[in-house]
Amino acid sequence: MECYWCAGCWSLTGPLVGCDLSSTPAAGWSKKLGCLACSVEVRPLTLLRDCIIERDETPMEKEIASLHRMEFQFSDIFYFCRKGFEAIVEDEVTQRFSSEELVSWNLLTRTNVNFHYVSLRLTVVWVIGVIVRYCFLLPLRFTLAAIGITSMIVGTTVVGQLPNSSLKNYLSEVVHLTCSRILVRALSGTIHYHNKENKPQKGGICVANHTSPIDAIILTNDGCYAMVGQVHGGLMGVIQRATVKACPHVWFERSEIKDRHLVTKRLREHVADKNKLPILIFPEGTCINNTSVMMFKKGSFEIGGTIYPVAIKYDPQFGDAFWNSSKYNIVSYLLRIMTSWAIVCHVWYMPPMVRKDGEDAVQFANRVRSAIARQGGLTELPWDGGLKRAKVKDSFKEEQQKNYSKMLVRNGSQGSLSAGTESD
Repeated sequence: MECYWCAGCWSLTGPLVGCDLSSTPAAGWSKKLGCLACSVEVRPLTLLRDCIIERDETPMEKEIASLHRMEFQFSDIFYFCRKGFEAIVEDEVTQRFSSEELVSWNLLTRTNVNFHYVSLRLTVVWVIGVIVRYCFLLPLRFTLAAIGITSMIVGTTVVGQLPNSSLKNYLSEVVHLTCSRILVRALSGTIHYHNKENKPQKGGICVANHTSPIDAIILTNDGCYAMVGQVHGGLMGVIQRATVKACPHVWFERSEIKDRHLVTKRLREHVADKNKLPILIFPEGTCINNTSVMMFKKGSFEIGGTIYPVAIKYDPQFGDAFWNSSKYNIVSYLLRIMTSWAIVCHVWYMPPMVRKDGEDAVQFANRVRSAIARQGGLTELPWDGGLKRAKVKDSFKEEQQKNYSKMLVRNGSQGSLSAGTESD
């Protein structure tokens, strides 16, 4: 009888999903239905405009604990069914790999899939904006970008011919700063730097959240860094080969990237020299849409030395800086960036952090990630950014299954389970 009552309660809430109740007496309904047979508390979903469903953000542990039952009941599975449907509709991982939804339209791209024609006046304003962005701003920005890239290649090549000395290091920093600032102007960048007294120092490691390839340009606009990355071909390869002559960047071949020990060794050698520029690393390993910070790879925190956290937060109202590499290639992305209104962002330099006694690399990475998330107003997620292209690891699934079993097996049933395990 219990399952029939549960099915009845489920059928009551089911029709609410995807329906527009704003014009019915059920609008704003917050009454809780109590299933007398199985004591399952059914909470109707809160409906917003345009059939957008507001997710219940209460943690699983608290919701399960609120049932106050000693043993598992068959009705418990409906809670996990609801969580499963929520994850299918909109999970907290895949939505971080698409552009952030805007509250209001910024006259660039349609920010709402349900957009319909509004008025002739708004259409005229949008057309004028297209003419300004593509006919005036784009040619000017393209010219500035060409000047910046050409100056970077020529300048670093010339400086690279000089013998190693303090003069070479000084000229290299001048060339990098000047060209980076030209490239920022090419994006109509408006950057606000905070807490400059905490800027990364030589011999340290600068770690930051990653949203776009232009993150490096944003940071080098205010200081020089030694980049770490894989060797590329084409124009990017030309820039890499030219800049490494004047600055101690750390470029790896594709075969070397897979050798984790070799990479760590080269980075440690760089950090050990206190006269070299700080290393710039993005531990997430992929671009996130600037609404959250995902798992930091522990390799950057095994090197040793001082970590200088940096939080970067873009304002999407003037232009979307996020690079969805699964949807746009680098050329299409740069075209979108250079035809936006501007790139506006805030950069917070945070106090240096060192690894504590008894703290492993993973714990240190999580502590740095939490600090960056708090400073930038970003959501902290434990998931690996590699899920953008790879399947979920079996270890992740097993960990979640263990967490669910701990929630369900509690008090008396938990004791009986442990007793049975000991007898085995």
